[in-house]
Order: sequence, then structure tokens, then C-alpha cells
Amino acid sequence: MKLNVNRTTPIEWAKSACDSLMSRYLPEELPPAGRWHYHQGVFLCGMELLWRKVREDRYDVYIKRYVEKLVDDHGNFDFARDELDAIQAGLLLFRLDERSGEGKYRAAADKLRYLFHTLNRTSEGGFWHKDKYPYNMWLDGLYMGGVFALKYANAYGDPSLRSMVLHQERLMRVHMKDEETGLLYHAWDESRRMAWADPVTGCSPEFWGRSLGWYGLAVAQFLDEIGEGEQGRAELEQVLADFAEALVRYQDAESGLWYQVVNKGHMADNWLETSCTCLFVYTLAKAYKFGLAGDGCLEAARRGYEGLLQAVQYDEQDRFVLPDICIGTSAGDYENYVTRPTSSNDLHGVGAFVMACVEMEALLAR
Repeated sequence: MKLNVNRTTPIEWAKSACDSLMSRYLPEELPPAGRWHYHQGVFLCGMELLWRKVREDRYDVYIKRYVEKLVDDHGNFDFARDELDAIQAGLLLFRLDERSGEGKYRAAADKLRYLFHTLNRTSEGGFWHKDKYPYNMWLDGLYMGGVFALKYANAYGDPSLRSMVLHQERLMRVHMKDEETGLLYHAWDESRRMAWADPVTGCSPEFWGRSLGWYGLAVAQFLDEIGEGEQGRAELEQVLADFAEALVRYQDAESGLWYQVVNKGHMADNWLETSCTCLFVYTLAKAYKFGLAGDGCLEAARRGYEGLLQAVQYDEQDRFVLPDICIGTSAGDYENYVTRPTSSNDLHGVGAFVMACVEMEALLAR
């Protein structure tokens, strides 16, 4: 594959990131290979946003091949039945179903939709993030299941999913938001049994960057699915406006990036993390586009984007490499987060980078 090295605009940077991974992996080889998994889903959702802008067939073909290698002609496929993470890659099914008319994509989406009937819940109806974390709600889960649910509701006329999603978001704010910082804790344990759980609030003790990024990404994309004047829209607009304002306060002034533990940049062992920065840039760009934040938000998005470009590295073939991406991480204490290993070109980060670039394209043309 000929790589795109014309890195002058956000869209060209997005293409460079996608092309770099496409040159390394066939779609079914994306790590973890051969799995229906949110790692691949996040990257390919970023690629799908890029495809919508540039309409280059190679991106469409690549996305479709990932799905085709896992979903059979009857819409059957292997996925984890006890976690919200399994749902996220289902975002790839809607466009394929709309364009092809093949029933297998709808059948596959139906299987993921019905997980909402069988996933365990808290006493208030909040989804457990995974069965192995009983009574836990994690910020990550709002994106992993929520955007799919709203897209399914709009595509197939299932309005009950809208109220379900809004309820999940409200529960997270009720139990996990810290009013002083405006940020939300990574996780909440209704049972207070997890080692990290505050005995009074049930919250984990820190504000982890990528979990906050998933939350911002979710709320921003919810507003793409809920129209003006529709139930829940005004409330979510205020949520996004307040959240964007909170993020700007914790941006590192020198680099434009955000820290692994977002509000503790003064700690010597804390470090600047790229995947959360990508997600925050996306969130701030969307907040500005929706008219929910002012020029300070736009400037923070621009500085974050420019900081990411400064962080980008290249391999011996001049291929894009995004470093300093925290690997998958459970909730825990401060030491848990700051001692997590990092990787380069982890799909968490590259997918988020592509999303950020697509959103920044129009803003930087102003």
C-alpha cells in the first residue's frame, strides 16, 4: 500500500494514521486478531468518519472486510455476552445494513440490541460494566453501549432505547460526578465491595483520562442522534457544555495535552497521555460546533490537536506512530493509573486520533 505522507491538514493526518495501520494489518488481523472487540471498533469507527469525509473506497472495503470475516450470512457471530464492551463494534453494522439491504447486518445488530435485556443491572437499572465487576458502573460503558442504542433506536424504530440511554447517563452523573472539579470518577460500585470503592460514595478515587474521554465522546455523539427539541436534548447540551468547561481547566499549558490522571498534573510520576487528549479534542470540537462552548474551548481544542502532532513519531518506513497510549485499564487508585504500561499505535489511541482530526478539519479552516 502507498502511504499518505502529505500531512498538512487534519484530514491528511487522519489518512496517514489509517494508512499506517492498514499497511501493517489485514482487517481480521487488527489486534486482538479475529475478535469482535471494541479496540477494532473504535479504530474502524474513526475510519468510517474519515470515509464519510473523503469517500475513498479503500476505507469502506477495509471496514466491510472486518465485519465480513466475523459475521456469517445469517448474522451469527461470536461476542462476549456479559459486557457492554461487546456492543461498541456494532456501530459498524448500521451503514452496512443501510447500503446493502442484506439482512445479516440487521440480524447481527438485533443480537447486540437484545443484550440490553440480559445484562445485569444495579438496583436503579444501571448496567454492570462486566459480570466480573458486579454492581460496577464505569464511564467507559456509556460510549460502549449508549451510542449503539441510540443509532439502533433511530434506524429501526425502537424508542424505548432512548429513555434507557438517558437514564444510564443520569445515573453516572448522580453517582460519579464531582461538583468541585466538574469531572466524573472512573467507576462506581453500588455494593462498595471493590478495593478501590469509597465506603460512603462507592466511587473510585481518581479521574482517569480515557474514561473521561469515553464519557465526552458518548455525550457528544448522543447529540448527533437526538434532534433539536427532542426529549433529553437540552439536558445533554448543558452536560456537554459543563464538561467541556471542566476539561479546559486541566489542560497542560505547555504541551496542550492532558494527564493520565487528569487533575494531578503537579504529581511528578503522572504523565501526559495521548488517547485521552484525542478524545478531549474531539469532545471540545463537538461542543464548539454545537454552539455550547466559546472561543476558549476552540483554542483548547486547537492546542490539544497541535500538541498531538508534536507527539507523533514515525517508523523506518515513514509511517505514522502515536506513542504514549495507556493500555486497557481497570478502575483503581492513583498508583494503578500512573504505573500502567503504554503502547504505540494501540487502537484505542489511533481511532481516537482519527476522530479528533476529522472534527478539527472544519474548525481549523476558520
